[in-house]
Amino acid sequence: MFRNVPTAVVAVCALFAHATDAEAADPIRIGSFLAVTGPASFLGDPELRTLQLYVAEVNAGGGVLGRPLELVHYDVQHDANKAITAAKRLTANDRVDFIIGGSTTGTTMAAVPVIERSGTPFISMAAGVPIAEPVKPWVFKVAHSDAMACAKIFEDMRGRGIARIGLISGTGGFGKSMRGQCQKLAPSYGIEIVADETYGPKDSDMTAQLTKIKNTDGVEAVLCAGFGQGPAVVTRNYGQLAMADIPMYQSHGIASKSYIDLAGPASEGVRLPAAALVVADKLPDDDPQKPVVMAYKTKYETATGDPVSTFGGHAHDGLKIVIAAIHRAGGTDKVGVRDEIEKTTGFMGTAGVFNISATDHVGLDLSAFRMLEIRDGDWTLID
Repeated sequence: MFRNVPTAVVAVCALFAHATDAEAADPIRIGSFLAVTGPASFLGDPELRTLQLYVAEVNAGGGVLGRPLELVHYDVQHDANKAITAAKRLTANDRVDFIIGGSTTGTTMAAVPVIERSGTPFISMAAGVPIAEPVKPWVFKVAHSDAMACAKIFEDMRGRGIARIGLISGTGGFGKSMRGQCQKLAPSYGIEIVADETYGPKDSDMTAQLTKIKNTDGVEAVLCAGFGQGPAVVTRNYGQLAMADIPMYQSHGIASKSYIDLAGPASEGVRLPAAALVVADKLPDDDPQKPVVMAYKTKYETATGDPVSTFGGHAHDGLKIVIAAIHRAGGTDKVGVRDEIEKTTGFMGTAGVFNISATDHVGLDLSAFRMLEIRDGDWTLID
């Protein structure tokens, strides 16, 4: 269900039959722009379906403060210009109360100036550090940052005695940002980047870059910073070059089953940081996050028939955080909702425990990441 989404959609959830006054009939308008189709659809498709699923559930339960939710959505694919257009429509024409969107760092950053000028609370589902650092008054994000991914990976490498690595990264917004963060953090973990290669969004073979890394003296591991099909191509080429004796690390940007399917057998042994959601059913029963991730996993997979992914989980977390803020604010006044989002404390989401503040518009720490390894074509928890 929730698959056939045109380029621009206004998904209006029916008002309640029992509404008795104007306030009860006045919907809370949620704006969204996501990469539902195109090369980043593995991000946007589960994000949109999650929003639709929970909007329907909330409305069936009586709405928020007695008001139904109304979802106004635009499919921007992975196109910064479309994201700008969508942000203008959502804020100026559709007059939404808040926005949950931005599947990618590039589309998020393109839309931020428009959203900031409008004074609309915005929660992004992309990972790039520049989204929330420096802090922007109206912008929050629920995805683990690329800096956190670098730190978690380097912790694992240091624990395994790995000190010299080859880095290969995409040239898009996420790849550029993570490359920079890894370069900045590496020395503090005793890591030396001895080879540094990149690939473009349309590259279909990274053999040349990987060959350079393979031939660099003393390379002890390969780290790929990217998302989408690029990391899968890197992994397949890595397998073709018989580099299995050099461990491969990937970012949290590949934490969906589609990566394993695209990369094939070469993905065996790949390590990455990811949210607990990816291994929900493998968590110990006493893990405090397990009830949350299992509830979302069960609901999503039952409704859609597809495996859960980290990315849909971001939509779950963003919507729940905003709804809680609206309850605390007692309405949809934008300044009031923004201020209440900043007061989010101890919220257990699929990504981890959120403690947002005026100086931290993400609110996650390294404990939100779990280190995984792909074994026998599936995720395995290794810490």
